[in-house]
Amino acid sequence: MGAARLLWPTPLEQPRAVVLVLHGGKSRSRERVRAWQGAVLRMVPFARAVAVRGEGAVAVAALRYAVRGWNGAAASPLGDARLALDQISAQHPGVPIGLLGHSMGGRVALHLADDERVTAIAALAPWVEPRDRPRWHHGLHVLFMHGARDRMTTPRASRAMADAMAALGADVTYEAIPGEGHAMLQAANRWHAESADFLVHHLLPGAAESAG
Repeated sequence: MGAARLLWPTPLEQPRAVVLVLHGGKSRSRERVRAWQGAVLRMVPFARAVAVRGEGAVAVAALRYAVRGWNGAAASPLGDARLALDQISAQHPGVPIGLLGHSMGGRVALHLADDERVTAIAALAPWVEPRDRPRWHHGLHVLFMHGARDRMTTPRASRAMADAMAALGADVTYEAIPGEGHAMLQAANRWHAESADFLVHHLLPGAAESAG
């Protein structure tokens, strides 16, 4: 079994913020993650959108998990993501971090919502299980986006998690995407733009004003 890899598609020496991109996976699999797998490739345009929207102020990192599956209690990608946060914090101390995760990557991001290094989360069609408890901390901003026709992960569970996090005190936005499935391909530009805008807006104070 290989090790997880933290890659930097858009590195910056002195970024004002960092966004960590978290790809999807499978419920159970010890198969090694490969660069050409669809779940990994699907996040490339999201990483690019964040870099463009960040206008040279937001570094983008991409985590490639060691294995493809969540694997029950092992929560395999979660440990990889925590180590990635440690690496990012060591490289860029005190810089706010955003998480952008799809499907299983969204589940990883939501499990890290109580980490105070994380300022903003974009959870795209996140995989949410009934046993997953809501997590948050003061100052956290969360965007949920879910396709109304998603049959891989459920919009109902996603909405329930969004409501639970909001009830705790998190700043939560929920966007239902009509006619969209799990692959985020029907309205791809909307997914890319809205998630990037949300993260940059909350990671860089004043970004919305400067963009206008």
